[in-house]
Amino acid sequence: MSVPDDKARPGTPITVLGAGSWGTALAVQFARAGRPTLLWGRNTAALLEMDQARLNAAYLPDTPFPPLLGVEADFTRAVSSARDLLIAVPSLAFRETLAALAPIRSAVQRIAWATKGFELSSGLLPHQIAMEILPGVPVAVLSGPTFAREVGRGLPTAMTVSSTDQAFASELAHSLSSSRFRAYTSSDIIGVEVGGAVKNVLAIATGMADGMGFGANTRIALITRGLAEMTRLGSALGAEANTFMGLAALGDLVLTCTDDQSRNRRFGFAIARGRSVAEALAEIGQVVEGVRAAEAVRAVALRAGVEMPIAEQVYRVLYQQAPLEDTVAALMGRELKSEH
Repeated sequence: MSVPDDKARPGTPITVLGAGSWGTALAVQFARAGRPTLLWGRNTAALLEMDQARLNAAYLPDTPFPPLLGVEADFTRAVSSARDLLIAVPSLAFRETLAALAPIRSAVQRIAWATKGFELSSGLLPHQIAMEILPGVPVAVLSGPTFAREVGRGLPTAMTVSSTDQAFASELAHSLSSSRFRAYTSSDIIGVEVGGAVKNVLAIATGMADGMGFGANTRIALITRGLAEMTRLGSALGAEANTFMGLAALGDLVLTCTDDQSRNRRFGFAIARGRSVAEALAEIGQVVEGVRAAEAVRAVALRAGVEMPIAEQVYRVLYQQAPLEDTVAALMGRELKSEH
């Protein structure tokens, strides 16, 4: 496997754990911005192919690996080779990944992630899981309106890096940023994570609406009222309200609700066109985080006593086989009230 020569290049190395589309795109961006980077994934054969071809043909076929990006198939070597670790796996695998690296990481290593979503079994956000498994370790989350393919192509992009450790957030933001990529910092890790967790559910809702043939009025109403639901839940969990007007909430919400690169939006569209959940997932061919998120968000909202009518209707369609026409009637027939 190829490994960047840290001694010959500036910057402390970082390892990205997760070689899907988003993990690969972030690894490419770190390396492109000048930071020695290693990419690890579960599929050893696929990693060998990436190493030889110097690109991830399965997920980002138009994105050659920069010279500073290396590939490492051995998990222990991947973890031990870097100062910082970035986890970019689906939410279902987040706890497992943290548990695997906990006994082998060094005392000085810091942990970041680009994983989004509440844990289904516990309702915990990623930073809360990290606190359980790695108490006292500096942590950060990367989130925002970012499609992997566009990041890979080097199109202008902005995102948020959030941590209560401002030095860590600032270092990550600077090592990600380049002439075509801008990273902002935030200290509101709860708000940033809630935005990333809820937006996928709302993207399914807008996909359903578009699949039913509804117009732009409907789509914008769902986005706007969905933002209100997201903000209510975040505030109840301790987030700052102004975070939801930023990149990691409003920005990510608009992106995933309006562009067909969004798997969640395409999934909702397929459901509206008569596909079953299993059929729609098979059509997408990749993880659709909003499906599990619909169940997790509903459970968290119920525990917190927060009303989320759009998210509730998405849950009813996916898990209770509610007819789409009934969900429209339920939303439009709600009691009239003040917008704020």
